[in-house]
Amino acid sequence: MRPEPGLRAQMQAIVHPSSIVEPGAELGAGVRIGPFCHVGPDVRLAAGVELKSHVVVTGATSIGEGTVVFPQAVLGEPPQNVRHKGGRTTLTIGRDCVIREAVTAHAGTDTSRGATAIGDGCMLMAYSHVAHDCIVGNNVTFANGATLAGHCEVGDGAILGGLSAVHQFVRIGHHAFVGGTTGIPGDVIPYGMAIGNRARLRGLNIVGLKRSGATRQELQTLRAAYRMLFDRARPVADNVEAVRAAYGQDPRVADILDFVTSRGKRMFCVPAVSGAHDGDDED
Repeated sequence: MRPEPGLRAQMQAIVHPSSIVEPGAELGAGVRIGPFCHVGPDVRLAAGVELKSHVVVTGATSIGEGTVVFPQAVLGEPPQNVRHKGGRTTLTIGRDCVIREAVTAHAGTDTSRGATAIGDGCMLMAYSHVAHDCIVGNNVTFANGATLAGHCEVGDGAILGGLSAVHQFVRIGHHAFVGGTTGIPGDVIPYGMAIGNRARLRGLNIVGLKRSGATRQELQTLRAAYRMLFDRARPVADNVEAVRAAYGQDPRVADILDFVTSRGKRMFCVPAVSGAHDGDDED
């Protein structure tokens, strides 16, 4: 049906006659809703949002300006969590995102954070999934079939390869790279590159660092700090202090150390026993 007079929808919004926009939904200027979509009563679509067709947006979901959602995506349904008691929780998606076919993203859990958030400029390719209570930063890319379990955090600029799976409560540091078909059981440091059935670090995301403007000297410093941090001859706690003393003045190194030490005892992805490859072949 078309928006009824009682809807808080601006006249500039265009809704296909086959779609349902429930009373209470807010549609910003220039919103375009294609055929066979369903928009729930607690949904807010900011200016310029486009739902291509067969899209479901429900729950207390907000989608930022200019975001485009492709067919069969389902956004804002209740969390897949047996502890959820049915209370009002939210899903927020930022501006200028691309949400491709059959992507799913769930609202938060009322016994936890209560909110799921996806930042600006993200690309979620087909069949990817963001579970309840996750926080995804800006300019993050999920390749086809990449999935987050509940309560995960993904930093700005990270890339998750196709069919990768991140365990609940795991953090993916900013500008990290997760390889395709990789299972991530523990935190991945900022700029880290994690690959494998049960992921191991395979060095630094040198390509991403170069794209972000890192100089050759900065890359050399990061490589040296990486080798020292994961030197198996000493406990990690000792390595952290050694790295801090030797390279702590470098902002990227300090960032990694803060990530490692900020949340108490946690499981981290570490290099394989055979060695801490640091991406030297990426010069």
